[in-house]
Amino acid sequence: MPASGNANCATIQSSKPLALRERYLKIAPLSTESPIVTTVAELSATPIRTQARQQKPTFRIRPTKGWAALNVRELWKYRDLLWILVERDTKLLYKQTALGVAWVVMQPLIAAIIFTVVFGRVARLPSDGAPYLLFVFCGLTVWTYFSQALQHAGNSLVRNAQLVSKVYFPKLLLPLAQTLRGVVDFTVTLIVLLVLMAIYRVPPTFRLAVLPVFLFFMTLTATGVALWFSALSVKYRDCTHALQYFIQVWMYASPVVYPISMIPEQWRPLFALNPAVGFIEGFRWAVLGHSVLNPNLLCITIVMSLVALFSGAFFFRRAERGFADII
Repeated sequence: MPASGNANCATIQSSKPLALRERYLKIAPLSTESPIVTTVAELSATPIRTQARQQKPTFRIRPTKGWAALNVRELWKYRDLLWILVERDTKLLYKQTALGVAWVVMQPLIAAIIFTVVFGRVARLPSDGAPYLLFVFCGLTVWTYFSQALQHAGNSLVRNAQLVSKVYFPKLLLPLAQTLRGVVDFTVTLIVLLVLMAIYRVPPTFRLAVLPVFLFFMTLTATGVALWFSALSVKYRDCTHALQYFIQVWMYASPVVYPISMIPEQWRPLFALNPAVGFIEGFRWAVLGHSVLNPNLLCITIVMSLVALFSGAFFFRRAERGFADII
């Protein structure tokens, strides 16, 4: 009896937890095969790290390597910024000035009067039959735009050092904005030239329609030379002073106060390697109607303009990678 009693007690004790187990099994037991645990395991095991590895940045900023090509597509994407820079520089130039736009007219006009007295009356330089004041003013109209665009664009990176070192954008927009801003001054000076043509009774002709072509190549040349000086001035700050001296020497090496007819004919192709020669003589041909500029000299001018632009652009792109560190 005691043995059987103990057996019955063991059966009762073992059956009780078994009954409880069956009772709790009816409630969704937590096991490794449970859909809840499986769902959590799927969320925590793979998605975040694998997706982070598969995702790639939409835009990467990397330094250029070698002679990087001119990225025209990037310049076009930032065309709104170019317009903002042109508008900003134009407003800053004439803000809080007493004479305003009159400075644009006075500078070439006063210089033309001085050159007329010194070179026309005293030195008696020829003017190819045209009134000397109108002759010189034609040359100064071209040269004033070219020299000012070159000077402002050549110093554009140094003047905007904070913008260059803190914000990413195509740095080529800074000198390009300066050359485009000078077109406004050129247009105002052109109006004064038309007034002088009326005073000296020089009738306008259809040749004036060629002026935008010469202005286009003037802009290309000024931009190309300015890219050389702007890139060099970041590392060598004395280039800003050398640029002013370079512009003064370049003016007397160009036919601003004298005609190209004074140059011997065998030396004119070599003289035309200076692209300003073709611009000035072409401008005089469009206004006055006569010039010794021929198609060969004009082709040399166009080629030299393109050489200046592309060489300056490639040099600028190569030096651009270190602007933010040096400036």
